[in-house]
Amino acid sequence: MMKLTRLKLALAAAVALPASAFAEPVNISYLTHWSPETVALLEAAAASYSEANPDVTITVQAVPFGDLLTTIRSQGGGAGGPTIASIYDLWLPELARDGLVEKAPEAVSGDVSAAWPAGIAAAASVDGAVYGIPNEINVYALNYNKGLFEEAGIAEPPATWDALKEAAAAITASGEGRQGFGMINSWAAGVVHPFSSLLVSNGGDLVVDGKPALDSQAAGETFALYEEMIKEGYTDPSMGTADANTTGPFLDNFVSGNTGMIIMANWWESALRAGMGDRFDTIGTAPIPVGPSGDTARSISYSWLTVVNAGAADAEREAAWDFLSWLNGAESGENGASAMSGILMSMGILPSRSSDVEAYQDDLGRDFLAGYVDVLENAKAFPVVLGGQEFSEALQQVIESLQYGQVDAQEAQANAQADAESILERAKQ
Repeated sequence: MMKLTRLKLALAAAVALPASAFAEPVNISYLTHWSPETVALLEAAAASYSEANPDVTITVQAVPFGDLLTTIRSQGGGAGGPTIASIYDLWLPELARDGLVEKAPEAVSGDVSAAWPAGIAAAASVDGAVYGIPNEINVYALNYNKGLFEEAGIAEPPATWDALKEAAAAITASGEGRQGFGMINSWAAGVVHPFSSLLVSNGGDLVVDGKPALDSQAAGETFALYEEMIKEGYTDPSMGTADANTTGPFLDNFVSGNTGMIIMANWWESALRAGMGDRFDTIGTAPIPVGPSGDTARSISYSWLTVVNAGAADAEREAAWDFLSWLNGAESGENGASAMSGILMSMGILPSRSSDVEAYQDDLGRDFLAGYVDVLENAKAFPVVLGGQEFSEALQQVIESLQYGQVDAQEAQANAQADAESILERAKQ
């Protein structure tokens, strides 16, 4: 992984920047949810850009993830809102529909279409129009504690659901406060993405042709798996509280060895490293186990992108797109990589631009991240549709009601499908 100091030096030494094209001073702001340490790297990149564009001042504003969409909605779309915002791709259709984000200029749109894989470029688009520049991609895999596996006599990570249940049973020791398999609650994406990864690895889908598909056999089997893991005591929902801002008991229990396996995204690497220190090497990464209706290991993926406020002044929008093009372009970093990719790699996050992936091949081959890179090929993108955020939150509530025994698997499936049909139909109106 690139050391932070090395990245800062690379940004400070950046050359070949274009001369400033802005005759009057322009102030633009960049809204993100990143930590102070990562914000410092973004500020270093902005300062490097401003050296060659002295009439452009860039201010970085950070809010907790839970406040990011609310801030964009309350402040975006107007002259006083952030000029640039980092967004989860699921939010894009509604932000575009509501006129809060601007379509990318032709040159930017062409670069996105040419320099990113088609699936990732599509997640930055609505009705064929590009609205932002993709940066990170996240995918889910099975993380497991090698030490607990060895103690339980388990030779390799589970490749099937039956093997997953057997491993969870062997590791679980409820009297000692240890669960075999950890499930997240209290956070929409954290709850829905692992469930969805098991679903697609069982041959199912969340949405097909714009319509929810949670009434399938594959979905029913996924709800039943959750119910069985909890009823057998392999999973203790009380150990799973978490959110995107504070990792909470879910991660703490995994870090401390009280949880044998979790399904989690690559971007939690930095939190795992911080929590485990020298014990980080005891974490293994493997594909999502294949269910009875599945034919190959699959996972859910999602991406993030940066967008520009449609209500900002003309000069500010122009400067914003110019800065974003530079930040995500090969000339801003080192060894053919963009400055954005260096920032992402400092957090253990996978860059998505094809040239950035190539530039970081060695780093992406590390044990932990290599397991995530391997599952990208067969990953399915979380559906980016109107009503997607509400759909995700409703599915979270159904899954949590199943976790806490308020409904059984059949009721959970029926409720999830009914909620999804209502939400997605209403979003089209």
